[in-house]
Amino acid sequence: MGRVLRYVALGVLVAGLVACGPPRKSVFPPTVSIQEMTTQADGQWRVTVRIQNNSYGEMDFTSIDGELKVADFVPVRLHGRFDRDIPAFAADVIQINLLPTPEMTAALKAAAIKGSAGSVPYSVSGTANATPEQEKKARDFNFHGNDWLSPVPGIPNTWR
Repeated sequence: MGRVLRYVALGVLVAGLVACGPPRKSVFPPTVSIQEMTTQADGQWRVTVRIQNNSYGEMDFTSIDGELKVADFVPVRLHGRFDRDIPAFAADVIQINLLPTPEMTAALKAAAIKGSAGSVPYSVSGTANATPEQEKKARDFNFHGNDWLSPVPGIPNTWR
């Protein structure tokens, strides 16, 4: 009987110690999308990239490395280094300049002729490097998303 009491006491002690630690917050990959895109006079695009933290804890984002594909044309590299602490379920933006292919530029010009009825599909994919709140090491999170770019009425050379 004494042996059983020791095992029960040991089990209660272990359970109590496990319960003392902080609860683990779930970590999920971010959502990356284009919030706004502006065509510059030199032909470059200034892309405002929105990073949505889908985790239950804060994440410290340091870079994204991927590609932007407009319509069905050859993709271009979408890369940026930054330092953004994004709280749980919140978002922040970064700006990246990139040089599009001539086909991408032509697709936007063709859609702009249609005004606010014109739009062009896009997709982004790659990895976002971030350190979750309860971890010490950064890791890469895959992202993939697609949507449409449409001209902003009254603001030339701007797409959302």
